Amino acid sequence: MARFVVDTSPLRRYRQFRRLWAGQVVSGMGSQLTLVAVSFQAYSLTRSTLVVGLISLVQLPPLLAGALWGGTLADAMDRKRVLVLTQIAMASAVGGLVINASLSRPALWPLFACTAAGAAFQGVDWPARRAALPMLVEEKDVTAAIALQTANQQLALVAGPALAGVLIATVGLSAVYGIDAATFVVALVAAVLLPPLVPSGGGTPLGLRSMTEGFRHLRREKLLSATYWIDLNAMIFGMPRAVFPALGTGLFGGGAGVVGLLYAAPGAGALIGSLFTGWCSRVRHQGRAIAACVVVWGSAIALFGVIPVLWIGLALLALAGAADVISAVFRQAVQQRAVPEHLQGRLSGTFFAVVAGGPRLGDVETGVAAAIGGPEFAVWSGGLACVAGVAVLLWRVPELWHDDGGGMALSPAAEAGAIAEAVSELGEGEPL
Repeated sequence: MARFVVDTSPLRRYRQFRRLWAGQVVSGMGSQLTLVAVSFQAYSLTRSTLVVGLISLVQLPPLLAGALWGGTLADAMDRKRVLVLTQIAMASAVGGLVINASLSRPALWPLFACTAAGAAFQGVDWPARRAALPMLVEEKDVTAAIALQTANQQLALVAGPALAGVLIATVGLSAVYGIDAATFVVALVAAVLLPPLVPSGGGTPLGLRSMTEGFRHLRREKLLSATYWIDLNAMIFGMPRAVFPALGTGLFGGGAGVVGLLYAAPGAGALIGSLFTGWCSRVRHQGRAIAACVVVWGSAIALFGVIPVLWIGLALLALAGAADVISAVFRQAVQQRAVPEHLQGRLSGTFFAVVAGGPRLGDVETGVAAAIGGPEFAVWSGGLACVAGVAVLLWRVPELWHDDGGGMALSPAAEAGAIAEAVSELGEGEPL
């Protein structure tokens, strides 16, 4: 059984990693509270799924800019310093939401402004956090550390939304945002206690050429780029969270509690899946495994859109979440063995832009589709489009189907997390 469950030994062996991990558990939980609260507040103010999607769209440009710049910063300066500054900045952005929710008549525009600012800071934070990991544990334990990060993010995905539904209904939106702001204080303390995390060789000089070097590497590696495209396909067409407030309060006849359950269900499935990833290191054709998982994701989402029974819908969302985390395992294995150490920060930034930006584009697509054909139509049509997208990608990039786990040079930092023992994380806890 030990071959299949997550390895917790890095938490015992590495005090600094344990601190970073604990801070991420707490702040990740708070971020999920705010994710649900913002969507619920926007829908309550406007009764429009399109507005919920537009809030995500506004976050996309600053998120992309922050992730790309943050990836360069992670390769150029002390990663500890980046982490400390971003915790302060993200807490300030959530503080704006606290103030707005405390007003007798909250406005809509602060939801756009504060979440956009938070997305930019989050984009800077994530590449530094990911690139710091190999500096806190030995190479042989990188895979286990990644798996632990996956498990903690999935825990936040489950407990955060479910708790958000209860808290919104009991203590109100302002208190929910306040809790999130407080969690960043915990993450800040954890970051301050870290040792200096200066990149090898003193760092890469900042500049546009340095920033675009990751894109040039990505363009050269077709299999690597395919892992990004298949993720975007899944998130743009198969991410239905923009209609969760409408489905929870309308189709399923509930309130904030039901909305929270809908947000939590994919994370619950992903959490369970992340605890049973030990077998993944024995799969040779990782590209085929990625494709199969995304097909399961899209199929489960499509079925969720046509079965108006809450418990069945929650089970299908959980199945999608389990497929999500298994897909992430194999995608990360490909990415780890295809990215040299000196590009880890920049490619981490690009990866984060995909895994966090894709769902935001998905919110827009779902919101527009719901405005045209209703929430159920938006869900099932998106799921089917996701499955069709996998077929198109396999046709256009046959390397994804023929990948046998080899053929790319391994960097020392990536080797432990690649083929032999592949366990991954989902950036920001976003599905797939």
